[in-house]
Amino acid sequence: MSPDTHCPRLFYALWPDAATRAALAAWQAPLQGKPVRAEKLHLTLAFLGQRPASDMPALQELLAHLPARAMPLVFDHASHFPQLALAWAALAQASPALLDLRAACMHGLAEQGLAPRFERDRFTPHVTLARQAPPPASQDFAPIAWQADELVLVESIKSSGDYRILASRKLT
Repeated sequence: MSPDTHCPRLFYALWPDAATRAALAAWQAPLQGKPVRAEKLHLTLAFLGQRPASDMPALQELLAHLPARAMPLVFDHASHFPQLALAWAALAQASPALLDLRAACMHGLAEQGLAPRFERDRFTPHVTLARQAPPPASQDFAPIAWQADELVLVESIKSSGDYRILASRKLT
């Protein structure tokens, strides 16, 4: 088997700490649809799709060198993507630090010739809470303040639906 035979589905994400994960999981109770398992809750920074194993060193190098600091994020309501039937936790306001991190990530990927061809300029930061879901019936959610301080490169394992963190970086 050549090194590029296995092409994992990858994405960069901000990974919540245990308290934030628990608070986000609590938001799932009033939602209909299929809840996302608590251990899978995250904020996707860039979905990379299937990548050959030969891309891994460059992707890990980019993760290690993205200019980023820990950032406060506040989720204050749930929203819905009708085309995808997803209910999600929405930010009160997109943080400039988050938007800068996303831009730096996309720029770094482009410089390495690794930019996902299907990623659009439009970026809606969110945490998916439920799939196959109608719009949330209530907007009565206690705000969640998250000091986002962990950036990860994750493999989405299609056969099991699990996520595996391949590389991680603390933001200070």
